[in-house]
Amino acid sequence: MKSLYGLLALAVLPFATPAHAVLLGNAGFDWNLAGAAPLTVTPTAPGQQVTNLPCLICGANQPQQPAQFGYNLFGNTGALDTVSFFSTATVGGSLAIDQLGTGYSILPGSPLRNALGSNLTFSVGLDVNQAGAAQTLESFWFLNLTTHQVLGVFSPEPGGLLVPALNNGTGYPDYTISGLSLAGVNAGDQIIFFARITGANDGPDSFFLIPGPNVAETPLPPAVALFGSVVAGGIGLSAIRNRRRRKSTV
Repeated sequence: MKSLYGLLALAVLPFATPAHAVLLGNAGFDWNLAGAAPLTVTPTAPGQQVTNLPCLICGANQPQQPAQFGYNLFGNTGALDTVSFFSTATVGGSLAIDQLGTGYSILPGSPLRNALGSNLTFSVGLDVNQAGAAQTLESFWFLNLTTHQVLGVFSPEPGGLLVPALNNGTGYPDYTISGLSLAGVNAGDQIIFFARITGANDGPDSFFLIPGPNVAETPLPPAVALFGSVVAGGIGLSAIRNRRRRKSTV
């Protein structure tokens, strides 16, 4: 096992980092990278943004939060070379850079589960605030605070991903971080999020929770559904014929 000093160091390493990495400071335990899902980042098409999304990491002008849904009230005066921050489930929380927040409960009836509805899969929307050159998303981490497991990670190499503002100042996500899922996570566990950005040059960027369809609940394509109905109908007709045949022989 190879120990790496801090998530800041971990965040700039390739995804194929050895299975464990140590987080010093406020946490002081190992993050297990084995089995972490690779996350993807894609631009959000204009007109497809969703308003009033629950905020995980935001500035002062966040959208309306669900009751008891905490977030990191992150501040940025601009032109910071590197900003990195955890989410927090604490209502009204305001964490210093790199300070570990409290985890979100995923128990049924918790604010996060209520925000997700019946979905186990979800995305995170990134709203970029930009006054100069495009910023760089160095990494984004989806973490199980209870088991210290890295559930998902976006950490492109080399040099991170440029994320120019697509809808600057709108409060809507410019980018969608996809591939997050609670499937396989114990109901009593708590989860958190961590992001690292370089070249920040305006107000705080925002990270929103976007509920997504549960894979298990995805409806069948019409052709498959039609085939299933045809098969079921065929089985039903066959059963009727067999029943009539048995009656005629009695």
